[in-house]
Amino acid sequence: MAVSGQRRRPVVALYERIADAVHDGTYPPGSTLPSEPRLATELGVSRPALREALLLLQEDGVLTVRRGVGRTVNDRPPRRGFEHVQPLEELIGAGTPLRVTSLLRTVEEPTDFTTQHLLAPARAELRFWESVLAGEGAAAALSHEWAAADALLDRVHPEFARALRATEAEAVSMLSVLVGASRETALSAHSGITATLLGRRRGEQLGRPADTPAVLVTQVVRVGETPVLAAKHMLPTGAPALPVLQSH
Repeated sequence: MAVSGQRRRPVVALYERIADAVHDGTYPPGSTLPSEPRLATELGVSRPALREALLLLQEDGVLTVRRGVGRTVNDRPPRRGFEHVQPLEELIGAGTPLRVTSLLRTVEEPTDFTTQHLLAPARAELRFWESVLAGEGAAAALSHEWAAADALLDRVHPEFARALRATEAEAVSMLSVLVGASRETALSAHSGITATLLGRRRGEQLGRPADTPAVLVTQVVRVGETPVLAAKHMLPTGAPALPVLQSH
């Protein structure tokens, strides 16, 4: 999940330039990048900045370092806008996805939150899923997820609309359904993070006192410019670490 501001760090802008060159075919899958000195000269950047950007591209699965060959473009580099969209149960599961327990699956009218983030008209009907994510011990997170109205999903992402209908009774997160239905559809996501307290109801759902400190993550996932999913994830103190990529 990416937390974005108005400006990007230079290394992030450089990352994007190289990634763009990969995805537009300047450096096609299987090709070898120029040497660091040559690439730095071609891009007009310093070698330390280039090395940091290349390391990030390597971590994100775009590049591979091969001894005696150099940096090569992976045969199947990730699609743009899709690299960091990952279900929360996998993101904080440290290699072992957390278990998703369904608490509620219903349809509801828009709230202020969904009106703002899903651009839903006042009398729209939106799917709402409430789930607890848990590992071996205590519950790690409480997720509230809303999908855009069916009519909009049928137009901009029909695969997601069909997958939602097929999995409504299953113990899965809405975001995992979206990711699974988006193999040929690029997604982008933006999130906000704030500190808060669980409160009585959420504390009961997570088996924690109401005054337990927590992190609230709000998330909006889009197809192009159209929001298709909005979510609130509540992570109490002691939950597994949440890796965050922050861009400026």
